[in-house]
Amino acid sequence: MTKRMPRILLAAPASGSGKTLITCGILQALVNRGLQVASFKCGPDYIDPMFHGRVIGTKSRNLDTFFTDENTTRYLFLKNTEDCEIAVAEGVMGYYDGLGGVRTEGSTYEVACVLDLPTVLIVPCRGASLSILATVKGFLEYRNDSHIRAVILNQISPMIYAQLKPLLEQELGVRVLGYVPKLTDLNLESRHLGLVLPGEIAALKEKLNRLAEKLEETLDLDALLALAEESGELSADRPQIPMIHASLQYKKTNILEKKPEAEADMRELSASANSDFDLRIAVAEDDAFCFTYLDNLELLREMGAELVPFSPLKDRSLPEHISGLILSGGYPELHAEELSGNESMRAAIRSALENEMPCIAECGGFLYLHRELEGDDGKFYPMAGAFDARAYRTDRLGRFGYINLCAREDGLLGPAGTTLRGHEFHYWESERCGEAFHAKKPVGKREWDCVIGGERLYAGFPHLFLWSNPEAAYSFLKKCGEYALC
Repeated sequence: MTKRMPRILLAAPASGSGKTLITCGILQALVNRGLQVASFKCGPDYIDPMFHGRVIGTKSRNLDTFFTDENTTRYLFLKNTEDCEIAVAEGVMGYYDGLGGVRTEGSTYEVACVLDLPTVLIVPCRGASLSILATVKGFLEYRNDSHIRAVILNQISPMIYAQLKPLLEQELGVRVLGYVPKLTDLNLESRHLGLVLPGEIAALKEKLNRLAEKLEETLDLDALLALAEESGELSADRPQIPMIHASLQYKKTNILEKKPEAEADMRELSASANSDFDLRIAVAEDDAFCFTYLDNLELLREMGAELVPFSPLKDRSLPEHISGLILSGGYPELHAEELSGNESMRAAIRSALENEMPCIAECGGFLYLHRELEGDDGKFYPMAGAFDARAYRTDRLGRFGYINLCAREDGLLGPAGTTLRGHEFHYWESERCGEAFHAKKPVGKREWDCVIGGERLYAGFPHLFLWSNPEAAYSFLKKCGEYALC
């Protein structure tokens, strides 16, 4: 696959520099201009892509060079921009901050290198003037191939901006695409980035439209688009992706040879499918379970699965004719009372797991499978009860960050020794974290056992990026297919 996609990366010297606000405003301005925009977030963050999709309406995904090798990163980028006119990526943390805070691997800078992204550095200017040139010079020269082509000055007065712009361009040879003044009434509360309620969307859209109008005045968006147009071609090979239907056809043949009377059941199972089987996987999707990498779901679809969304909050039963279950991360603790009150769904999920339906439950989904969950209000509520343990709140982030995972035993995602990459981010803890996998930080000595596992179950705090090992996704779907044929 080879393609020239106009693209731009918005980065910053550090977190808190205003890049999220400015990225959202630029995205809204480009959408208002009628452009088909693909947006990306560097790193493992679910929240910004979810906000971009729900409020701005862009097609939004993650870019993460810890999760995926260079070819897979380029492939996913090209695949997710197929129907778009421009791609806008937002960086994470400081531009050069990568693994362990001491390497550039996994950093925004590495993403820029892998995707050859023209980068715009958003520079916070509060309390500084000429010193801003020293900051920009340092970022330009720290790596010879910095990819930084332009800057935007944030939180600066029009007068000081007018004085610094020619100095930046003449002394450093970097383009200056404009400035953003201090915006006291257009900030986005951090709560909104993760918890967008239906009734808030209209107000947020109105605020973003006002922000976009302001940026049209103070930024040279035409110059930004011209910079994006300078992007060269990108090439990537399609990764080898096993297809589940071929495996299930082989399994079906073996079963029929041993048990001819099963033919009627199999004919009914596959009657509505375009191929030999209609492999239906139920995926939890609602305000309690909203942390899902969309690229994970697309991988399962590419392999031949049909994904059926359902809501553990609102639905009273699981979808019909399913062969597997995915319980994503999210905010079950904020909806603990409502989840607990949906007794029929709790019973349905408990029964499905007791009958060995294959299930992946990550973080929030893992919490939901406990006997009891402490809600955000401090009360404990009955949950699905798939295993006998309590999940409770702590006062700090637990095991935060990237991890390498290795299976300690044969299980749902593959044989012992299967490796995947993921991350953890949770304030809640469990009385029973499991030991089916061993987790290790990519930098440093910290490591631990985790995940309640088995031939039909993966349940634990780690969020997985399945493109880090597509064979693990294939193993999950294969077990789902075998369950359907039992």
